[in-house]
Amino acid sequence: MASDIRVKVCGLTSPETIAAAAQAGVAYIGLNFFAKSPRSVTAEQARDLAVETPVGVAKVGLVVDMDDAALGAILDLVPLDMVQLHGGETPERVAEIREKFGLPVMKAIGIAGAEDLAKIDLYAPVADQLLIDAKPPKDGPLPGGNGISFDWRLIANRRWTRPWMLAGGLTPDNVAEAVALTGAKQVDVASGVESAPGVKDAGLIRAFMGAV
Repeated sequence: MASDIRVKVCGLTSPETIAAAAQAGVAYIGLNFFAKSPRSVTAEQARDLAVETPVGVAKVGLVVDMDDAALGAILDLVPLDMVQLHGGETPERVAEIREKFGLPVMKAIGIAGAEDLAKIDLYAPVADQLLIDAKPPKDGPLPGGNGISFDWRLIANRRWTRPWMLAGGLTPDNVAEAVALTGAKQVDVASGVESAPGVKDAGLIRAFMGAV
């Protein structure tokens, strides 16, 4: 892959799709521990998937407003490289998790309009990476993976003090435009490479990587 854009495929649930993602050149795979998601896995399933993940591909665990006991139980079983916080965690909670569990933390921040951008500066000092995502629908059941995007012009060529990743409604058809508009060096995809909710498609993963 000639591109220097790093790609994360989130919500992988089978050894076959992890292998396809790794072969296509992804930098990160995401394992989703949010039970309401069609992409969710148990700690036992995630452990098996993590073991199947090739060396050099970072394993990221997505959790939503999880307490220490639940998060600790996952980390006892699953050899993760990073924790992705995708709920309403405060900056203080982000710092606490980072210190307590000793893993890098990525904080997801939902964007709908310009008024949401200030949140990025609140979390940048305490997170290792930032995931700039579309804000979920008001009464929607999922905090991410909804296949919706925000106006990318809001963050066009912005710079923050932490590495950041663009997420929200990215597909093989629009990711090149998204990268060109925002200057993103990292992108995250979930529903955009699925043939059905929660079902990753190896061909769409390859197409996404080709577009990147």
